[in-house]
Amino acid sequence: MRQSTIAIIGAPLDMGAGRRGVDMGPSALRLAGLNARLASLGYTVEDLGNVSVVQQESVSSGPENAKYLPQIAKSCEKLAQMVNGAVKAGKFPLVLGGDHSLAVGSVAGVAAAYRERQESIGLIWIDAHADMNTPETSPSGNVHGMPLACCIGHGPKELIGILGFSPKVNPHNVVLIGIRDVDRRESEEVRASGVTCFTMRDIDERGLRSVIEEGVRIAGSGTAGIHVSFDMDSVDPDEAPGVGTPVRGGMTYREAHLAMELLSDSGRVIAMEVRYGKAHSLTDTIGAFPAVPRLSRRPSCKCLAGCCAFSATCITRFSACSCSAYGWRRTPSTVCRGWDSCRFRVTTC
Repeated sequence: MRQSTIAIIGAPLDMGAGRRGVDMGPSALRLAGLNARLASLGYTVEDLGNVSVVQQESVSSGPENAKYLPQIAKSCEKLAQMVNGAVKAGKFPLVLGGDHSLAVGSVAGVAAAYRERQESIGLIWIDAHADMNTPETSPSGNVHGMPLACCIGHGPKELIGILGFSPKVNPHNVVLIGIRDVDRRESEEVRASGVTCFTMRDIDERGLRSVIEEGVRIAGSGTAGIHVSFDMDSVDPDEAPGVGTPVRGGMTYREAHLAMELLSDSGRVIAMEVRYGKAHSLTDTIGAFPAVPRLSRRPSCKCLAGCCAFSATCITRFSACSCSAYGWRRTPSTVCRGWDSCRFRVTTC
């Protein structure tokens, strides 16, 4: 990452997903101390707030094969403009989600800024899913399964036409990493598209370093830089359960951390989004947080108000209370075993 200023943009979008709760992701990451941690690494941090999003309950879901499409497109357009402005100002946009449909907007914003310079971008998509369905192939009609297809020019015109051009990225500069759950008809789209796909088997057989290095080479070939889209469900749910679409057999915490380190070391990353999950408990909130690149983890001697989701030896139970600032209505009553494995000290609900 070459920029010294990080522009944090929240995208509390949950209309693209089939499960509620992902809209709490930006608040959860901020509550976990993201801004201060980035500042401690020497970066200037500017929090630009959240893009405005329509509440799901206030509108009709619309067509079954692309639910909430007009509302998602409107939010993605706004997000694209915010990201575009950050890039033009020489800042590194870090977008916090939110469901993965937000990537249509964030990738569009970055691509448009470089397009004005007659340059293109590459894209590394770290995810358990390919996200390359279209309304014609999607078994659910949830738009969070379509964003990568939209980025390479396939999908609803409302999304592929954001900021007035398509595709946002040449599929030959797109790399998927960590894939392990692809719909049958979607797999045909992946094969025909020209993108490069590294499954979890590739990571197991080759090692993560080899996969990331080749991914950087492919995504960076002939491009100005690489946009990284990191979905928390790329990590195994045993270690990061706070996601809306968990799939077993994913990366370990250490592998995810190494991926971020290697991408940062490449010097080619120009923008990033972190797609969160369902922030339905404090453990999920804190457990998801370490996937943000270059953030260190500090062991705590004991857990004061909950154990992190990365500790297999922590047992947490919750009882009802009032902590409504972030929409949560519970306070932890915690019993922990193995204090040394708790990596975060938490004092608020």
